[in-house]
Amino acid sequence: MKTLSTHTLLLALGGQSLLALASEQDNAKGFVEDSQWSLLNRSVYDRRDYEHGALSNGARNAYKPRAQRSDLAEEWAYGLMADFTSGYTRGTVGFGFDAHAYSGWELDSGGGRAGKARLLGVDNDGHPKDEYSRGGAVAKVRFSSTELRFGEQRVKTPVFGSSDSRLLPETATGWLLTSRELPATTLYGGHFNESTDRNATSHDQGFVVNYSNGKQGDSFDLVGVRNTALKGLNASLFSAVYADTWRQHYLGAVYTQPIADGQDLTFDLNLYRTQDTGKALSGRIDNTTWSFLTTYKAGSHSFGLGYQKVDGDTPYDYVTRGAIYLSNAVALSDFNAPQEASWQARYDLNLAGYGIPGLTFGALYVRGSGIDGSHMDPNGGYKWLGYGEGGKHWERDLQAKYVVQSGAAKNLAFTLRHAVHRGNAAQAELDANQIRLAVEYPLGGKF
Repeated sequence: MKTLSTHTLLLALGGQSLLALASEQDNAKGFVEDSQWSLLNRSVYDRRDYEHGALSNGARNAYKPRAQRSDLAEEWAYGLMADFTSGYTRGTVGFGFDAHAYSGWELDSGGGRAGKARLLGVDNDGHPKDEYSRGGAVAKVRFSSTELRFGEQRVKTPVFGSSDSRLLPETATGWLLTSRELPATTLYGGHFNESTDRNATSHDQGFVVNYSNGKQGDSFDLVGVRNTALKGLNASLFSAVYADTWRQHYLGAVYTQPIADGQDLTFDLNLYRTQDTGKALSGRIDNTTWSFLTTYKAGSHSFGLGYQKVDGDTPYDYVTRGAIYLSNAVALSDFNAPQEASWQARYDLNLAGYGIPGLTFGALYVRGSGIDGSHMDPNGGYKWLGYGEGGKHWERDLQAKYVVQSGAAKNLAFTLRHAVHRGNAAQAELDANQIRLAVEYPLGGKF
């Protein structure tokens, strides 16, 4: 009879034996031996021309005197993101330490043009800062395949997620527990006391809330589970509480079904259920928002068609910039207004199949209508947005991306996007034309 080592576990279930693989901690090589570093260079140019209403309070330079407001938001900046990720010490319990330092530099902008793109930090007079920086660290401990991280970190869940869609990434401070003890299953638990926006320079601003201007809650808690046991299916279930503001539940599933050689269908479902809780600091909230996107992929071509619906008198709102997994949340609008229904059509092309690996194109169109903000809580945190009745709008996004595949410049990436948004006054978002160019060059390795 073979003797089991500490690296294996024999489980008896219904008379059958299951031999589990070694845990993640069993494979630890050491604090230094598994350490890695990365250095991401990123330059972003973002220009947004507002067709009308640009001098209203909707623009991010709205706190400036009206005569100094501009119908043009334009920022160009360079960012440098340095990350250190340690390995875990050996033993039954492993210990580690991660750290990061982020810096951004203005290349071009001005007081009347800065703020809306959120690339640069701005001072109290609305002028862009020449340079801004921040840093943080995480202490981590691991037992078996369960990891606890405490400190300032980047988080990726559907209810609380760190966005990296501008110059520098968003971060959050608190603790996050991740467990992969069960086959094809990941469990999550977390508690956070603040989130730091992408262009912030300090860590004492509370939480980044996207739409409500109500008084902030002082904590955010989440639990969740992801499962990939069924072939082709990735399912998620999360629950979260934003203290004294709302309780939110999320159900998500992505299923891919091959239908022929080089062809498959993907179905992407996302559903959020949000209700006010505690002191209801943002007012009455009773909101169900969902989206469904179907994508047909044939070789280099992908065709998508989606639908999204908001059932509630307030918009779908979320804490942190990345906690929105709705399919119609695109470049300039989330299409998440009260009672809004929206549909999307998109096309994506990968030129690798035509002998140009690394080059991709994408185009999408989203149209929303049925917006009605006339029934929201008059004392709540959303009245300031100015939604009316009969709101409608549309957005068109075009994007091209190229990633160098080899040589000294391998992984150098260029992304060019042109986005257009138009709507009536009842939908409460500005008409805009956006041109955005991002250049990224990652470096990294092991110690």
